[in-house]
Amino acid sequence: MDKVTIKDIAKVADVSYATVSRALSGSPEIGEATRARILKLCDEMNYIPNSVARSMVKRRTDIFGVITASINNPFMSELIEAVETSAREKGFNLMVCNSSYDPYLEKRQFALLLGRRVDGIIVIPAGSGTAETLGAMKTDIPVVYVGENLQDSGQSYVAIDNAAGAHMGVQYLHSLGHRNILYLGRREGSLTHRLRAAGVEAACRELGMEVTFKDNDRFGKSSTQAGYELAKEYFSGPDFRKTTAVFCATDALALGVMQAADEKGIMIPQGISLLGFDNISFTALPRIGISTVEQPKGEMAQAAVDILFSGIDYPSDEVCTRIIAPHLIERTSCRKV
Repeated sequence: MDKVTIKDIAKVADVSYATVSRALSGSPEIGEATRARILKLCDEMNYIPNSVARSMVKRRTDIFGVITASINNPFMSELIEAVETSAREKGFNLMVCNSSYDPYLEKRQFALLLGRRVDGIIVIPAGSGTAETLGAMKTDIPVVYVGENLQDSGQSYVAIDNAAGAHMGVQYLHSLGHRNILYLGRREGSLTHRLRAAGVEAACRELGMEVTFKDNDRFGKSSTQAGYELAKEYFSGPDFRKTTAVFCATDALALGVMQAADEKGIMIPQGISLLGFDNISFTALPRIGISTVEQPKGEMAQAAVDILFSGIDYPSDEVCTRIIAPHLIERTSCRKV
């Protein structure tokens, strides 16, 4: 079957080629009834628009690029889904690239998206050096980084107040009577994780609580496997008996802690309370029910898309930053002491 063209649509609709073109472009020069009839015909005849030709005429592709550090990371995949929803509402589609925490691959993907002439790029960074590396690549399209507190980097970014979120988590545990906690997953290579650890330290000082840190620099990322291995080590050590709660730097780590506790015969929350950070969908499952500090993914996605959209309509060198407040989500993994 030959490919359906605009001329084929025009012939069946008994209108001019230009009228079909206006209907497809959303031009206000034709009536809504005519537009609806033409679009219905396009659907029935399986017309596929020539996106390249349209982008040349419009001088934009209606595509946002997204580079994520890990498509397998539940928080990042849920964040991308939220970005896709927000972008679609504004008439944009996504082109998603996965850097797998590889800075070299991340840089190549950034260049690829620029070459594809996407209208804007959202980056979920692979590491602390991402903004500096990609920021040095000159671009005339808006770029926004999501999930990492870049502070004085000179780049536009969206993040939650990580220190405040960690402080909130410690206050919650204190309100339940916990006075000796483990903070699992501190990672010096990530500014986000340094901020969370600093929030934990500050809250514990203010509230007179004891905190032990179990660092995650060995694994390089916050995975369920890392949480499992770190918790196994801690549960076998001398400090475990005095600990009444584990506060994890991410929910992925918390899921690993839950697995290690189950193997060790430690009941949650009866034997030890467990608090996560991120509010990924798995934590809400009935047999898991992990209390957590939420990063509001919908709000973060909407803020990032708004920054890109504003940069398209009103190009500027102005840096835009949005710091979004975290929320505490109470479930069943923490108990009163």
